Order: sequence, then structure tokens, then C-alpha cells
Amino acid sequence: MNVPTIKDVAKAANVSVATVSRVLHNLSGYSNKTKLKVL
Repeated sequence: MNVPTIKDVAKAANVSVATVSRVLHNLSGYSNKTKLKVL
């Protein structure tokens, strides 16, 4: 089974790779709605 990459998550959530990284590292700069899409 392949583990999804940060690029896969970004594409599925329709956000940038940088946004996925920010969510995963608990940084600011995104809405709660975006956080839910990423997670």
C-alpha cells in the first residue's frame, strides 16, 4: 500500500503543497475549513 505524499494530499484537497505543509506543522495562514479539507 502506498502512503499518500504531500502532493497527493494537496491535489485531493485542492490546495497548495505549502498549505498542506502549514497545516501539518500547525502554522498559521489558513482557514479552519482548509484545515479540515487537508486533514
